[in-house]
Amino acid sequence: MGILREDVVLISPADKAGDPTVISVNCPDKTGLGCDLCRIILLFGLSISRGDFSTDGKWCYIVLWVDGKTDTRWDLLEKRLLEVCPSYFSTSGIDFYRPVNQQPKQLDVFLLKFWCSCDRKGLLHDITQVLFDLELTIKRVKVSTTPDGKVMDLFFITDTRELLHTKERQSQTILHLKTALGDILVSCEIESVGLEITACSQGTLFLPSTITEDMFSLELPSRHPGGLLASNPISVTVDNTLSPSHTLIQILCQDHKGLIYDTMRTLKDYNIQVSYGRFFTNRKGCCELDLFIVQADGKKIVDRNKQNALCSRLRMELWRPLRVSMVSRGPDTELLVANPVEFSGRGRPLVFHDITLALKNLNTQIFSVEIGRHMICDREWEVYRILLDEGDSCHVPGIRIEEGVRKMLMGWE
Repeated sequence: MGILREDVVLISPADKAGDPTVISVNCPDKTGLGCDLCRIILLFGLSISRGDFSTDGKWCYIVLWVDGKTDTRWDLLEKRLLEVCPSYFSTSGIDFYRPVNQQPKQLDVFLLKFWCSCDRKGLLHDITQVLFDLELTIKRVKVSTTPDGKVMDLFFITDTRELLHTKERQSQTILHLKTALGDILVSCEIESVGLEITACSQGTLFLPSTITEDMFSLELPSRHPGGLLASNPISVTVDNTLSPSHTLIQILCQDHKGLIYDTMRTLKDYNIQVSYGRFFTNRKGCCELDLFIVQADGKKIVDRNKQNALCSRLRMELWRPLRVSMVSRGPDTELLVANPVEFSGRGRPLVFHDITLALKNLNTQIFSVEIGRHMICDREWEVYRILLDEGDSCHVPGIRIEEGVRKMLMGWE
């Protein structure tokens, strides 16, 4: 006998202002479920302050305490969490150690094309915010400003609700954009496009070798300019003595936006199952995680090389989950941001949203944007190349822009 669908995900509102909301998930288990759930919670702009989860090999129970915004759409969050939970009708035949890095469902791609009569600071973020609120995911962007100050934006987007092919959904999207942009919106069109057109829209695939070597290194340096590593110490240790059947991974580090997601996606990419885990963040922003894990074959990790490789990757992913750098592009200044793509093909949520918000707060205008995916150091990366307006970039030092964007992405603003 299964459980009712509405019992799979339960969201208990906070008793009073300042208290966390409690999310409980009770469903069949699968490798990577924690990653998928944490990704959605991150997508909704929530932070996990505490968590507890366990599995008996077929069924799992997860409790997450989250701090959110007053305007969080909890009913929609519940629906999205349900969508990644395995079938609740039956637990027979579950093999949760199987590889689960299948590609997600391919959604239809649409081209959102519009002209604005003039540019203004924060324009791109305002557009991004509208698309985010409508659950429209940005896959590619081509933004350009003409010499006379007009703006042409091309957004290749997918619709989480899978309704953008309808006139009603298109009209709703255009209306929200008109409301947000006002009189500067000259025209707006939405049309369906093929995947091959989306691929051709990525722009240049070339990245300078100096950037790829320095920015995308997978090695954790012993020293780093500016003392970033010293200010964010990370401890990852392995213990095989506490459990006869599980390896214990213990992590101590400074909290950042999406920390639990970064941990879980790394374990998911390694096809590692978390059988029991708990974590919490104290008031000083220090996070502690205890994770009892097994390999794909259901056994603990005894090989010293595998232990070292996993610990090294976790340290790097928690120290630098995103890469941010200011680089010269000829006579111009370019902001380069990159994040690793999951083996399943999913990118990190809200990156472009946070980049544009940081630049808006810094009063820095964007001239053009290119978003593409690159294979670098045997990993796929989502790379954002943002050319800053020459008239504005000189007013804000590059190091301040880089720091401001990094803090926004890490939740340290």
